[in-house]
Amino acid sequence: MKNANPVSSLLGVLLALAFAGTLAGCGGAKSDAQARKPVSEYFSIKVGGQTVRMQLAVQQLEMARGLMGRRDLAEDQGMIFVYQKPARMGFYMRNTPTPLDIGYFTADGVLREIYPMYPHDETTVSSRGKDMQFALEMNQGWFERHGVRPGARLDLDALKAAMKARGFSPKDYGW
Repeated sequence: MKNANPVSSLLGVLLALAFAGTLAGCGGAKSDAQARKPVSEYFSIKVGGQTVRMQLAVQQLEMARGLMGRRDLAEDQGMIFVYQKPARMGFYMRNTPTPLDIGYFTADGVLREIYPMYPHDETTVSSRGKDMQFALEMNQGWFERHGVRPGARLDLDALKAAMKARGFSPKDYGW
């Protein structure tokens, strides 16, 4: 579930990452983690024929943070959450001021479900299906305004390329 980590464990992860980053910077050469593109990087990926500039949330900390605090999401910008295996998903809007829609996709990149999510609402918005592997958050109404409906496809080749640019192997995610 997005934003489901307790603050204490989140703080521990942040401190560990900060410490690890300090050590990685001591050797003078770039580590693998430093060569990877950051979560703040946008990738152009099509969804049902519409190009979206997506940020990829892959690591647990990125998923927990999601779009918290964001007020500047442009019309065709969003965040895609990539999971290692299909499951039932649930998201909520803790500390998220921007109204969003969430689309749930199966492992083969097919959009199955779309739900609205409201600012600061901590009610979990769960997928009905237990076979979801990707979740895409966009500005509320984006899917409807752009005619992207269940059955639309996510460009998995572009997503794989983005994953590789971030330093992740698509094979670790079953595709």
